[in-house]
Amino acid sequence: MEFDRTGIILYTSEYKKCVEFYRNIIGLTKMFETENLTCFKFGGSYLMVELADEYRGTETESDRIKTCLRMNVPNVKELADKLTEKNVEVDYQEHSWGTIAKFFDPDGNLCAFRDSDTFEKQIIK
Repeated sequence: MEFDRTGIILYTSEYKKCVEFYRNIIGLTKMFETENLTCFKFGGSYLMVELADEYRGTETESDRIKTCLRMNVPNVKELADKLTEKNVEVDYQEHSWGTIAKFFDPDGNLCAFRDSDTFEKQIIK
């Protein structure tokens, strides 16, 4: 399988502090940002710092998902359907900002497909 782009998503409850750290301390270049996420160039990939919106206050710090292996692809729906056919549970979502399909690997790591077109249109040129 070939990917158009790959990225790492860092979910954090310390969103502003992490953005400042990666931008000002580490020196990463911003690709784009929205209200609750900032995407940086990260070698041949990207690092997306995103406010952890699924934390409900009952999980311990170690229980929360903090990263996501992101793979940008031309057709999210097609790949989500292929995973479903192979008995992988997929959370397919269409949003105004793009389409994603979230799923877990056998070790419980969060992975996601993201549509390439809407992602690329966000990048500051």
